[in-house]
Amino acid sequence: MVRLITHNMLACHVKNCTKDNFPLSFSEVELVIRPTEENLDFLKRFLPKLDWSALVHTARSLGDESLPEEMPEISSWTEEQLKALHHVLMEIHVEEGNMICKGCGHVYPISNGIPNMLLAEHEVGR
Repeated sequence: MVRLITHNMLACHVKNCTKDNFPLSFSEVELVIRPTEENLDFLKRFLPKLDWSALVHTARSLGDESLPEEMPEISSWTEEQLKALHHVLMEIHVEEGNMICKGCGHVYPISNGIPNMLLAEHEVGR
């Protein structure tokens, strides 16, 4: 399933695509909200691995405005802020649609929650 926690780590790997290849933009998406058990300690540990500005931009492009523009200091996160982060990272699922590279325009289709990240042979760098 394409959740934003996964999306935050995906970049375009088309040969010679090295500029504006992260984050991939969503288009024509079908979203599903799937409540999941909260693990706020996991989120605190995962925070340093996130590209915060990419996460906020992507969440807002999908209609979620709950995250602050700037990431708060890890020690100052409130339970309410962690719950909002949990919702964005773990409960928003992209079931159908596309992820598009802003750099080269390559389209990665999403079907049944699974992104197709495979490239044609001519697109693969050697």
